[in-house]
Amino acid sequence: MNDIAIIADSIACIPREQTEKYKIKIVPANIFFNGNIYRDLIDLSSAQAYEFIDKNPQFWKSSAASPESYAEAYRELGQDAQNILVITISAKLSMFYNSAIVAREIVREELPSTTVEIMDSETAAAAEGLIALAAARVASEGKPFEQVVAAAYRVKEQVKFLGVLSTIRHVYRTGRMPRLAAQIGSLLSIKPILTGKDGVIRFAGAARTKQGAIEKMLKLMSRVTEHSKSLHVAVMHADALDEAHSLKDRIAAEFNCAELFITDFSPIMAYATGRGTLALAFYESI
Repeated sequence: MNDIAIIADSIACIPREQTEKYKIKIVPANIFFNGNIYRDLIDLSSAQAYEFIDKNPQFWKSSAASPESYAEAYRELGQDAQNILVITISAKLSMFYNSAIVAREIVREELPSTTVEIMDSETAAAAEGLIALAAARVASEGKPFEQVVAAAYRVKEQVKFLGVLSTIRHVYRTGRMPRLAAQIGSLLSIKPILTGKDGVIRFAGAARTKQGAIEKMLKLMSRVTEHSKSLHVAVMHADALDEAHSLKDRIAAEFNCAELFITDFSPIMAYATGRGTLALAFYESI
């Protein structure tokens, strides 16, 4: 019996085989479409979610998991685990962190012997997922909870997020850009490059072609890493698997990778970034 459990959310883009291998509990986001409620990755696959977005984007909404969803996860894992580490998407981007905090109070008296540590990853997508995976690996080695938490914080300090959008036309859905500006950017065929900084997603540059944007993204990646060190890298894609494989091959050839895998980009985020998005999360081996 492992007395340590790891929880992440569905926006962390952790492949199913990884969650099963390391026994990472995923708390799903909620997706609302045409009057129905779906649990991300449980009731609805990423492919189905993209179909919904394309069909009627005006009827698409999403929300963070509720405190009760986290409380249920704590109760389930607390039957065996004495220590639970919860890693959430940035609190500046979603309410997952707040829900996890409230849930800890809900179950405090029910699970008096279970420690629940909650970490705001201050990032998103597979950048959050890499933090959870690093913690889960240390836990699988039988290390004490303090070392598991320390590993998560070390990766949190290092992990980077970069992404390339095929179009800027949907970014207005975040509320951070006027619709007209997004439409003009789309007409100009601007391919934005995104990065994660201070808990939010920001623009880091742009190119006139997607390939040009990918080249810039790889240069940014090279600039912030030491080629003498091995990297842990997740390649994300929003319904662009062939491009993801090409990008993975390019990274394998140009960087020293201890870990390199492809995963779906969360449709929760792709609602604003659009299909065709390619993104990277990475950190140097510690």
